[in-house]
Amino acid sequence: MERIKLYFNRLIKKTLIQLQRLQGTPYSVAAGFACGVAISFTPFIGFHLILAAITAWLIRGNIVSSALGTLIGNPWTFPFIWIAVLTTGRFFLGDGGNIEQVNFLRAFEAAGHALLTFKFTNFGRDVWPIVFPMLLGCIPYYIISWLISFKLIKITMEKIAQKKARRLQQWGEHV
Repeated sequence: MERIKLYFNRLIKKTLIQLQRLQGTPYSVAAGFACGVAISFTPFIGFHLILAAITAWLIRGNIVSSALGTLIGNPWTFPFIWIAVLTTGRFFLGDGGNIEQVNFLRAFEAAGHALLTFKFTNFGRDVWPIVFPMLLGCIPYYIISWLISFKLIKITMEKIAQKKARRLQQWGEHV
């Protein structure tokens, strides 16, 4: 457990260092990062980087920070995200959030096959019953994760900018 905690602390520290090095205002960096985090809650596996970049561009966020934000969605977090999003979506549809007998692997294989071969004949049977509730269910997670990550990163970036300004001011006084 201690190793996992240490790993995540390092990951957070490295991410903040990368964000600190980016060009842009605290708003643009935070908005871009928030777009990446929020997109990670959508079922569009394989398109997260592209969708995060487009979303960041639309709201004048930093595109590189949007790519860093998509790291929230990774092989360790996706199973939890998918279950939460699917449960929420099925709850919205009146199914009580029941996710018994869901085969994510089969659904993603069928979706990948349909996209690669442009044959969507079985898409409605194999993929849509899982993807549609996930699309509905991701909406609250998208909004909440965007707002929280935007606020946290913006505050952090503003503090970093203030520290830089103080250091520059002190350096200028010593010259």
